[in-house]
Amino acid sequence: MSQLILCDTCVVIDFINQNSNALERLKEQGNILCINSVIEMELIQGIHDKREMQKVIININGFRRLEINQAILDLATQLLTRYLLSHHLQLPDAMIAACALIYDIPILTYNIKHFKYIPNIKLY
Repeated sequence: MSQLILCDTCVVIDFINQNSNALERLKEQGNILCINSVIEMELIQGIHDKREMQKVIININGFRRLEINQAILDLATQLLTRYLLSHHLQLPDAMIAACALIYDIPILTYNIKHFKYIPNIKLY
């Protein structure tokens, strides 16, 4: 069964660097791979030169972009307020988690520890 899947930054980096073919298998199964603006900005922040910039831009064009709306911003603020001190939740992860919760889709991540304590979060 196909579904939307929000791909965490770490997974997209592996895809761009051709270190994993997991995303290709998911696409072949009919899943729709998504990112949001926060993930895109994290990818851009890690770029060191124009060649890398071109590689990132080309590779992320295959992902569906999920809009970040006010509901996501409000939920991310709530998550930060609740989990910053207890779990050291960082702003990008709060935004990614809120996006997944609002769209009711799973996050594909290698960093399960960044999200597992958030109620109702679906991890892939």
